[in-house]
Order: sequence, then C-alpha cells, then structure tokens
Amino acid sequence: MKLLEGKVALITGATRGIGKGIAEIFAQQGAKVAFTYAGSVEKAKELETALSSVTQIKGYQSDASDYDAAQKLVEEVMAEFGKIDILVNNAGITKDNLLMRMSKDDWDTIIKVNLDSVFNLTKAVIKPMMKAKCGSIINMTSVVGVKGNAGQANYAASKAGVIGFTKSIALELGSRNIRCNAIAPGFIETEMTAALDEKTVQGWRDGIPLKRGGQPEDVANACVFLGSEMSSYISGQVLNVDGGMLT
Repeated sequence: MKLLEGKVALITGATRGIGKGIAEIFAQQGAKVAFTYAGSVEKAKELETALSSVTQIKGYQSDASDYDAAQKLVEEVMAEFGKIDILVNNAGITKDNLLMRMSKDDWDTIIKVNLDSVFNLTKAVIKPMMKAKCGSIINMTSVVGVKGNAGQANYAASKAGVIGFTKSIALELGSRNIRCNAIAPGFIETEMTAALDEKTVQGWRDGIPLKRGGQPEDVANACVFLGSEMSSYISGQVLNVDGGMLT
C-alpha cells in the first residue's frame, strides 16, 4: 500500500524546485494533490498534465501571504476534494543583502511571504482538521533559520519564526490529533542553483559531510514520512535534511 493512499494534500508554491518535488512524490505515494502557484500559469498546467494520470490534482493561483486569499483557497480545496489531511507550507522567497544595505521593503516582503503565509494557511486549515480530528501540518523552514547566515537576516528571521510557530501549534493542537512539524533543508540543488557558478556550487558540496547537494526528492521523502501514519507520534520537531551540514 502507498504511504499516502486516500489522503488529500495542499502544497503551497509547487511549480518548481522543492515544492514540485513534493507534489510529484506525494502523487506517487497515492495522495490527491491541491497546489498553489503565484504567476507560473504554464508551469502549473504542465504539473497538472504530468500528474493527472497518476492522481487527482488541481492547481490554484493564490497568494499565500494574503490572509483572505488563503481562507478562500482552503474553502475551494475543501469543496473540490472534500477534506485536507496534509498541509505543506512551502512557499517562500529570498531577498538577500547585508543588514546595512537591506531596505525596509526587503525585510517586510520576506516576513510577509515566508512567515505570514504559514500563519494564513495554517489558520485556514485547522477548522476542517479539528472537525476531522486528524491532520499533519508540515512547515518548510531552513538550516539558515536554525543557525543564521550573514547577508540573510530577513530570511533567517522568517525561517526561525516558522520554527517557533511550528512548536507552538504542535502544543496547541496535539489534543485534537493534529501534528505540526518543520523541515529544515540545507543546500538543495534546484533550477535556482543551476544558474550559479559550478566552482562555487562544488565548494558548497565539499563542505557537506555527505559531499553532495540535496535533491528536491530528498526533502519530498521527508515530507512523505511526516505526512504519513509512520510519523503518527512525532510532532513539534524540526527535521534537518542537510546531508549532515549542521552536525
């Protein structure tokens, strides 16, 4: 039996990188998939087409950082799929700069997209999850949220906020059989890193104990574990998927 058979998952930001990898692996493991995208209409259609032969899937153009849009999204997903068993808060962006050069807008935008979105979607799904007396919420943080990083004060703060939020929600909703965990990816090789200088990328790989960058499926497999019944007694935790980087 597939690990997510019969479950409905809502994944934010799933047209590229880690989010796309999660949607693909979830579909392979039997989950029905609802996903969001910001502006990539063509990529969203491609993902729907690619996975529609495997499972029920539907993309929604929705801004997770908009509170009202998040409420509307969950209502639409509930109407289409009937339930939401798993929420993966994956949507996120970076606007890196040293603090002395960082604008107020760069700070506000990152907090809004990376942290407000997690609040918005979690707030929207907890009512149906509480009614069903079950659910798994998976929040994407980062190793940068655990240890910080020069030039990423805004990103690190947003991702550290996700960790504090995750632990608090686990404490609040555990009695309702709703689990909340976070995943902290390290250096994951995606379309974004493919555009970087190969020598720089290899230097990063050499600094990781496993001597390689992670792949989207490495993070996706961790999400499958946390979304499935295999992790039914795990909540409030941060799982580092980083090849040993923070060891």
